[in-house]
Amino acid sequence: MIGLDSLIPFVGLFVLFILLGFYGKYWRRGDLNQIHEWSLAGRKLGTTLVFFLIGADLYTAYTFVAIPSGVFAKGSLYFFAVPYVMLTFAVALVTMPRLWSLSREKGYITASDFVKDRFGSLALAIMIAITGIVAELPYIALQIVGMQSVLTVMLAGSSNAQTIGEVSLLISFVILAAFTFTSGLRGAALTAIFKDILIWITVIAVIVVVPISVGGFGNAFKEIKPNYVTLSDSLVPAYATLVLGSALALYLYPHAVNGVLSAQSAQKLRASTGLLPLYGIGLAIMALMGVLVYAVPSAMNFLSGFPESSRGILVVPSLILYSMPGWFSGIALLGIFVGGLVPAAIMAMAQANLLTRNIIKEIKPNLTPRSEIRITKISSTVFKFVALGFVFTVPATYAISLQLLGGILIAQILPSVFFGMYVKSLRKEPLIAGLLIGIALGIYMVESANNFGPLSSSLFNTMFGSLYIAVIALSVNLAISFGGSAILNIKHLEDLPK
Repeated sequence: MIGLDSLIPFVGLFVLFILLGFYGKYWRRGDLNQIHEWSLAGRKLGTTLVFFLIGADLYTAYTFVAIPSGVFAKGSLYFFAVPYVMLTFAVALVTMPRLWSLSREKGYITASDFVKDRFGSLALAIMIAITGIVAELPYIALQIVGMQSVLTVMLAGSSNAQTIGEVSLLISFVILAAFTFTSGLRGAALTAIFKDILIWITVIAVIVVVPISVGGFGNAFKEIKPNYVTLSDSLVPAYATLVLGSALALYLYPHAVNGVLSAQSAQKLRASTGLLPLYGIGLAIMALMGVLVYAVPSAMNFLSGFPESSRGILVVPSLILYSMPGWFSGIALLGIFVGGLVPAAIMAMAQANLLTRNIIKEIKPNLTPRSEIRITKISSTVFKFVALGFVFTVPATYAISLQLLGGILIAQILPSVFFGMYVKSLRKEPLIAGLLIGIALGIYMVESANNFGPLSSSLFNTMFGSLYIAVIALSVNLAISFGGSAILNIKHLEDLPK
């Protein structure tokens, strides 16, 4: 178990995090009984705030734990995360300012709002809302898995470590729910700045101190298997499609859309998005920690005390604990810990927006604005604790497995959202068919690739090699959406009076 020199800065900074969360209610005051004020901070966030908010939104506790975990366990294949985040910002620069402009003009809060208005299809809008809610839930659960990894390392060797860890998580989520309920996205934005400062301090310090202490990256690479370093020819298609599919999917997640729509202007959104590749540099450094840990014997000895299947997720926390001074370990571990709380808050808010605006409000159209915001706040709280309960009741591996499926599902809304903003010829009927078939095909292929057992892979063997299932399912979805729309448009032209 960590000593007081680590625990004191951890607890002290966590108290500051809580205060910032509650202070959000008074920061840039607005009527938090209006949904755009509570869930989008009144659409008033400037370049710097959007940079930190979306950075906190997309670079989460799980991101900073899972990617090094993959590199630690599998090697170079998991380095796909670095080019993918660079590519996804190019996608964002093309699509998100357009979505922001349409949303400001028409008053959209969610992507489903846009789809309903663009295609005049309640069914399609509801299906996209349900897809977003379902795909987001395991994403929240994985933030908790990332937070658990910090607590596991901090509490290792203590009696009742599991109970203490679960109680700590429960208390953290009660606090998170309380300040999110009262402060909305303003509280999340303030805590996002705090979280990102801690993460950047950690990344810079670790990448300087650890290589120097182990004699450079060369010594670390000597300790790993040669096939970890290079990508085999057979894995190139998998690597390329993981980059492409992940880049296309990331900004389709409801929490990413939520962050984007909080920007003050399209120009400031472009500026903040142009700066976000800086986080890609941080992610590349974090990924290399999956290699550096091999050169730190004390960290490797600590990891050997855990089952092989759960070691990877502990790589970064253990590397920090065994290579940095105690006081700094407390700061860095808190950065990762709150790196799960901030995105979990935004994700649950995004889910709540979809549930209230695009499902409940469609069933009960006479819902008053006050009732709408009350239901949104309550459902946001419920989603947080559903995810927490899920993590408490099932093994972490199942949460990770479901996230593989979540990424495949969310990619299937791309034709309706991204192409819907630019291609006027798309029709709602093929889009509905493409979405349903893409989801069904994606689920079947994932199950088939894993022999209808526990999910551990999102790759499917084809004549072109192993490919990311999201890309395969999306390709079929796009073919149906565009092909079907072309057929309907031709038929419509033929039916016109001559």
